[in-house]
Parts: sequence; C-alpha cells; structure tokens
Amino acid sequence: MNLKQELQTLNDKLDKFRRKLAAAEKRSDPTVVFQFKQEIAAITKRISSVKAQQTRELSKQGSTVAGLKFNRVLTKAEQADMGKLKKSVKGLVVVHPMTALGREMGIKQVTGFAPKEF
Repeated sequence: MNLKQELQTLNDKLDKFRRKLAAAEKRSDPTVVFQFKQEIAAITKRISSVKAQQTRELSKQGSTVAGLKFNRVLTKAEQADMGKLKKSVKGLVVVHPMTALGREMGIKQVTGFAPKEF
C-alpha cells in the first residue's frame, strides 16, 4: 500500500472512531469513551508519521529533480505535444506547479528538467 492510500485509510478510521466516540459520550459509557480516545490518539500519531514520511520522500525526489543539469520553462506548444517532447529528450522530467512536487520545489510555471540541454 502506498503512502497516499495508507493516509486515506487512516483518515477514514479516524473519522469512524470520532463518530463512535461521540455516540459513546452521548450514552455516557466511560470505558468505551476511554478506548476510543486511545484509538484516536494512536491513529493521529500514525497519521503524522505517514505525513512526515511523505514529506521526506517528496523532498528527496525534489532534490533529485533539481539536481539535473538543465532546466527551463516549457512553451505552450511543447506542453501541448508532451509525448513528442519526451521522446526527443532523453531523461526529461516535467514538473507542473500544481502537483505536490511542484509546490515543494516552488516553481510557478510548467518546467522541464533534463540531464542535457533541450
């Protein structure tokens, strides 16, 4: 299971436990309330761990891409025919500013990174 899926399932479990906690508090059932509070604390800790791991991986990927020797903003024509561009430039990595990697790198326009000039 990748990190994104794991994060989603953990958030779903957290939501479910919070609803059950609210129901248990309504019933005034202290043992169940205590149990769900422990579950919520454990899941919250796991979620923060997964988010930190996701950030580390994204940072690592960003530094790898930024380490490529050449980069430039892609023109609209190049963006329109991305397949042709990727076939002509070996090792090209295209980063869009709206993706997680693009936000991490702080780019403002669609940018191509490659080991040699293109």
